[in-house]
Amino acid sequence: MCRLLVASLLVCLWLAEGCHGNGSLQDSMRELHTRLAVSLYQKLTQTENTSNLIVSPTSVSLSLALLQLGARGNTLTQLEGTLGYSVNDAQVQDFLLHSQGDVSNSSQGMWLQQTCTLFIQSGVQLLPQFTQHAAAWANTSVVRANFSQPNLSHSQAERGGHGHDESWPLQSGSSSGELSGSGEAQAEALWWGHRLQVALVNTVAFRGVWQKQFLFTNTQNLPFILSDGTPIKVPMMYQAAEVSFGQFRTGSDQRYTVLELPFLGRFLSLQVVLPSERKMPLSSLEAQLTQRHLASWDTGLRRTRMDIFLPRFRMQNKFNLRSVLPAMGISDAFNPTAADFTGISVEEGLYVSDAFHEVRIEVTEDGTKAAAATAMVLLKRSRAPVFKADRPFLFLLRQVHTGSILFMGRVMNPAEQTP
Repeated sequence: MCRLLVASLLVCLWLAEGCHGNGSLQDSMRELHTRLAVSLYQKLTQTENTSNLIVSPTSVSLSLALLQLGARGNTLTQLEGTLGYSVNDAQVQDFLLHSQGDVSNSSQGMWLQQTCTLFIQSGVQLLPQFTQHAAAWANTSVVRANFSQPNLSHSQAERGGHGHDESWPLQSGSSSGELSGSGEAQAEALWWGHRLQVALVNTVAFRGVWQKQFLFTNTQNLPFILSDGTPIKVPMMYQAAEVSFGQFRTGSDQRYTVLELPFLGRFLSLQVVLPSERKMPLSSLEAQLTQRHLASWDTGLRRTRMDIFLPRFRMQNKFNLRSVLPAMGISDAFNPTAADFTGISVEEGLYVSDAFHEVRIEVTEDGTKAAAATAMVLLKRSRAPVFKADRPFLFLLRQVHTGSILFMGRVMNPAEQTP
């Protein structure tokens, strides 16, 4: 089972001083989302080039799409250009509403929820048209906050994004009480700033059970070779199963393999991407990936019975996307003099101050924390082909029917676990 929790893309707005039919639309949106995911991931790898990494492209795109509803002029043009679509298009809104909603099935152990929460400084009034449109296309709520007090914590924002008591459905003219917070947020004041007016928080939470679970009794401490050639011992999960598997080549003719592990219900799957040559650095594969490569996996995977070795891993990343998004074409939104968000509020001078993205992932045999002691077993040799992720690899968690990439990342060191 794989457990993921994302508190993603915190977009802070400061008050500055001074297509076709449904089938083709789905194909187009799938291509655009994949292109954004690859671009976002590659931009992050330019600064985070040696450690574990995870990002939620779907979460980022949803937040940028919501900002489109309040953007005007060149700010809107840049947002539309980076995403490749306009949420002001009725068909696009309908597609996003149906494809990005909650997907839960307790009988199959699957839970996926995506929400947007707007934290509003007391006294700042949103335009009715913006609130109505936002509530219509996204699972959005509003929280009144007193940003003049530095004790509003990021943890409260995360709870707000999950629909707890501090939040309620977003609607025009809604009123609320103040949200202040606990003293623990003193250290996290950097997330908010002391003159913050509006903060947009998009959260994605996922929990899924493998279609075929790994057994704890088959987990062994086996070697994992780091990018510098250093071997370490890590808990390596094992199972023999029939899975979707394929062999591919990059533009420079470097070979790599893709393994797909479905979750129960087969609505979502985890794709593991591994360079075939041990001497091929993962960074070389990352730099060459394109939307077309990912699209080729959909038709290039074949059902194959294999021996699968996959390390347990857990990681957490927190990024400030303020330097990443301008490099992708969104610059005016961060410029106090150029930003145009007059479609959000009657207040003038709103611009994007910071864009934070936080992601956590844990992949284990069945999703629970591993026991302190794990049985050591000797696995019988078989004649089945082997997929052994015993060196740095990429992973993508995707929705099967839409192709949306919920999470994309890499494992450079499974033993490197952040709290």
